[in-house]
Amino acid sequence: MHYVYLIKSKKEDWKYIGSCADLRERFSEHNAGKVRSTKSRKPYSLEYYEAYINKTIAVKREIELKNNSSEKEKLYKRIFVN
Repeated sequence: MHYVYLIKSKKEDWKYIGSCADLRERFSEHNAGKVRSTKSRKPYSLEYYEAYINKTIAVKREIELKNNSSEKEKLYKRIFVN
């Protein structure tokens, strides 16, 4: 399995979208400060994830969410209902 995930900083209003094969391990790496792009904003909560059968599809979805603001906006509306 491969995953696309969204984590949110508990310290400030900041979100990160990524993909990985081992979600538990990757989430632990984020919270341990082992990921350069996220270490300054730790700790994190895992807000959302999607599971995919192969890496190609997961990476395609990650790129879609990072580069397509309307797709990201739809996802945020589903997750962060005020």
